[in-house]
Amino acid sequence: MTVREILSIGHPALRARAAAVPRCEIASERTQGLVDDLIDTMRHANGAGLAANQIGETDRVVVIEVNDNPRYPYKPPIPLTVAINPELEVLDDETVVINEGCLSVPLRGDVLRSVNLRVRYFDREGAEHCITVRGLTAGTWQHECDHLDGVLITDRADPSTLSTWDEFEQHHRDAFIERITRFNQQMSS
Repeated sequence: MTVREILSIGHPALRARAAAVPRCEIASERTQGLVDDLIDTMRHANGAGLAANQIGETDRVVVIEVNDNPRYPYKPPIPLTVAINPELEVLDDETVVINEGCLSVPLRGDVLRSVNLRVRYFDREGAEHCITVRGLTAGTWQHECDHLDGVLITDRADPSTLSTWDEFEQHHRDAFIERITRFNQQMSS
């Protein structure tokens, strides 16, 4: 297990646009090692996802997983997903405000996200995938893919909603969970 340092806001790597991984390099030892490091680091930090930029790498690789995550108990489960060269396509105009956190930014804030997306990517074996994601899961994909473009939640969040994790827990968490639970129920009905 290799846990890498997660870079914090201010580090230039977080503002760099990641480069596509050539398909012929997906099976390489370097790319596979990066994927393993991303998984180990994300799980160690209890993250819902992690982009290569966040550990100082310039490849278009993200990992996403939500499974009884103590940081995000309100998020629906997402099986471990390795996405190389992910591309997002917004499917309609429906949006939702999600209070997001980030492993690279010690703040949370309300971010307007698209609800329905089509996602295309290659997995770690080089197989191509095309999936449709909704709601909070779509928000997670948008958050991680933003990282690959050098975009942080501080660029997208309503500045008046920014708070530290502790202040969010104390003052805003219950209202957000109530609102997002109603949203999730509406989506599933």
